[in-house]
Amino acid sequence: MDLSDTDLPRRQILKTAVALGGSSALSACLDLGGSEPVPTGNLNAKPSRQHAWREYVRQDEHGNSQLPKHQILLYINFDADAQPSSDTRLTLERALTTLDRAYEWSHKGLLHSIAYSPSYFERFDQPLPENIDLPQPRALSPFESPTFDTQDAVIHLASDRANVVLEAEQTLQGKQDQANGVSVDGQLTDVATVDSRRTGFIGAGLPAQHQDAAGIPDSNPVPEASPLFMGFEVGFRGNQATEDYVTIQDGPFAGATTKVIANIRQRLEDWYDEQSSKDRIMEMFSPSHAENELVEGTGSNLGSDSGIDQFVDDIEADAREYSRVGHAQKAARANRDEAGNVKLLRRHFESTDDIESDQKVASLHFPSLQHQITDFEDVRQAMNGTDLTEATPAIRQRVNNGILEYIFVRRRGNFLVPPRRHRAAPTPKPES
Repeated sequence: MDLSDTDLPRRQILKTAVALGGSSALSACLDLGGSEPVPTGNLNAKPSRQHAWREYVRQDEHGNSQLPKHQILLYINFDADAQPSSDTRLTLERALTTLDRAYEWSHKGLLHSIAYSPSYFERFDQPLPENIDLPQPRALSPFESPTFDTQDAVIHLASDRANVVLEAEQTLQGKQDQANGVSVDGQLTDVATVDSRRTGFIGAGLPAQHQDAAGIPDSNPVPEASPLFMGFEVGFRGNQATEDYVTIQDGPFAGATTKVIANIRQRLEDWYDEQSSKDRIMEMFSPSHAENELVEGTGSNLGSDSGIDQFVDDIEADAREYSRVGHAQKAARANRDEAGNVKLLRRHFESTDDIESDQKVASLHFPSLQHQITDFEDVRQAMNGTDLTEATPAIRQRVNNGILEYIFVRRRGNFLVPPRRHRAAPTPKPES
């Protein structure tokens, strides 16, 4: 795509620029960025938790968090094979502090984090504390065979401003002398190599603008109001874990959380061409959501809670009566603790990435935060609905079984998101 084509919609140019990356893409974003300055950072105003985003992003009228529109994931490997040196830690901390100084911690500036894989911690002889649940990634269903992301770490950049995530990326890679007017002090690429770059977007209008990707029918069915390709609202506050709940409270990593990031391919021809709106509501939420006409349009009428909890106990009866079950209905069975608290904090966003290919495909990057990786694994296995295939022959492993017929896990990685004080190449048991 020619980013100088002035006939293209502004938001399409911005999204495409983030996907392409590089100095020319940054220049295109700056040309379209408007006159409003990007707020600079205040080191004293940064939260101690890297995953503290909720208070710093937009909220809709129901109090649901609106994630930053433009996002980049940089999977990195440290250059040395041995344990990171003190010089490596200092260089990395300086690079991250440059971002802290350059941008306000908000959707108007930049939200960012760095998280570390089990493979990174295997560099050390000392094990992680017992309260840190960080296994290597594995297949979580009998019908998936994902590639596992075992790079040392992943850096997550997010902002409503496309030029900000691009400039931050260029800064980390040593291609900018300044970031938002702040002098660069330290470069990520002095100590690490970017192994994989992935991008995405979320918000009403963006998926509709990019539904020319493979996997979406030519009829352009994605609603303009939808923040995701599948046509429904996400991130209802009542169906998300709180940041406090997913935070590790004790030990040397107090203030940390665990993070799973999956990359999911979407094939939505049948979702839109063969399913009615009522069918899609049944399979996304529950049959009762469709029968009781609880969902209007993209589901914004649901407010701050999808209401899925009241239909969890009906799932086997729904399977027999309606010959299908809902995605949210299945997942919720394992996504509540004994007190009724939601376990996972999902921060997924759309993409047209086809990793290691230039093809545009409908895909989803699915970051999930939780107290321990096991929580995510339990919810993912409940989502499989393997037990429900025994309730009626109409439900098969991937047919009439939530949205499994339309999504395919291609990659998955597990990570620890340390508190800010330990974000730069931590040891397994860092000192206070």
